[in-house]
Amino acid sequence: MNTARLGQKSPLLSVSDWVQGESTNFDQLIGRVVLVEVFQVNCPGCFLYALPQATQLHQRYAKRGLSVLGVATAFEDFDKNTLENLTHLAETGAVVGETLRTLNEYGLLIDGKLNYRIPFALGMDRLQACANETTGSDIDNFIAKRIPDFAAQSEAYQQQIRLRVEQYFQNLLYRAETFERFDLKGTPSHILVDKQGILRDCAFGDYSDLEARIVGLLDE
Repeated sequence: MNTARLGQKSPLLSVSDWVQGESTNFDQLIGRVVLVEVFQVNCPGCFLYALPQATQLHQRYAKRGLSVLGVATAFEDFDKNTLENLTHLAETGAVVGETLRTLNEYGLLIDGKLNYRIPFALGMDRLQACANETTGSDIDNFIAKRIPDFAAQSEAYQQQIRLRVEQYFQNLLYRAETFERFDLKGTPSHILVDKQGILRDCAFGDYSDLEARIVGLLDE
């Protein structure tokens, strides 16, 4: 698999289905800055913060040369993070699971649906069924990418983390190609590609400087 590296030409997104908008990818968007919002349907934070932010950025900067894409992925809750639920979201604004519960608590839904329409293209990350054969190296690599000082931690802590990671892999029914290709740590995540198709940023969670970064790339 061609993996992503900052400062180099970005690998393409791996999308199984586009449920809203035209099928597209980085090689078709040369000359435009591209923001990809990677989310899960069953991810309250994605809908509380990331998707509204992406919607605002689309509205502000599309005419200046920004293309925003949404890619729904799945690394957990495979019964909810589905193509079917993504399609319902695109067609009706309906949300499910923890997203439904949390947004209801905040009073952000109307009859279980978003009070706004996501205006940009939405696609589903390509999922591949797992062989369910996890090696010690798989566990070590997973930990090393997320806990750089793991070896300096106590033996009890290391055993606890290794057990949790092993359980995570046991419950992993599918592997999401775009999620792994860009070595994402969770959702929401942002992928930012410049006008030449170079990967300029790849971040997990809150990204307070995202708008300023986009404006800078648009001005290059």
